[in-house]
Amino acid sequence: MLKVPVFPDSAPMPPSPSAQALHPAGKRTGRADPDSARCLMCKVREYNLCSSIEDHDVAVLAQATRQISLPPGTAVIEEGTPASAFFNVINGTVKLFKSLPDGRRQITGFADAGQFVGLSNSRTYSFGAETVSTVLLCRCTHTQIENLLAEYPGFARHLLSAVTHELADAQEQMLLLGRKTAKEKVASFLLDRIKQYHRTHPHDPDAETTASVPMTRVDIADYLGLTIETVSRTISALRRDKIISGTENHCIRILSLPNLQDIAYGLKSI
Repeated sequence: MLKVPVFPDSAPMPPSPSAQALHPAGKRTGRADPDSARCLMCKVREYNLCSSIEDHDVAVLAQATRQISLPPGTAVIEEGTPASAFFNVINGTVKLFKSLPDGRRQITGFADAGQFVGLSNSRTYSFGAETVSTVLLCRCTHTQIENLLAEYPGFARHLLSAVTHELADAQEQMLLLGRKTAKEKVASFLLDRIKQYHRTHPHDPDAETTASVPMTRVDIADYLGLTIETVSRTISALRRDKIISGTENHCIRILSLPNLQDIAYGLKSI
């Protein structure tokens, strides 16, 4: 059964001593609040939206967000519910999906560490989001996000860049679903998961040949518009041809990156 947590939109927390030290332009004049340590030490801050807010202003960011941990299979967002919050993924993976009245669904994407979910320009969410693994999130209400956008132009620019990237991903997904064969879809998916692993493990010597795959084959099938049997057969064929191999911690090792790329781009079949 899908677990649905409750995220109360409580009244804003009273300003901390450091947050009260804002001058008229909105920049803090005092030292960072001890409670800001989680933001300063966040392992994904350097490559997510929060990187646009300087260390000396991090108390404002800490005050605007709340960190939550959710187990696998938990609903982060329910499609059609009021769009009240924005979530930044700190650790783990969240799947995004659209549902049909008969219960079928299409997974439209996966949000990993450093990415966000929950941005909406309407009163309700037009999609659902559910945790794939144990996930650590930073939650911020839409009102608080609007305040940060108004006060920090750099934050607004980073958000625009992230939204533009999301649009490019959506266009790639349309190509994936509409024109590619099953083999090309699976190969393209693995290449995309290599990029994600490399982004979060830049110092791993095997980062360029490791794909992070924490989701089930059912999820992969729903994302690629295939059956689970087709996904399983294709992955088995890639292993048989020594293009990939399994590893621990929900990862797949790429043994022949050029061959995988050729398959994804339609230059080679298996």
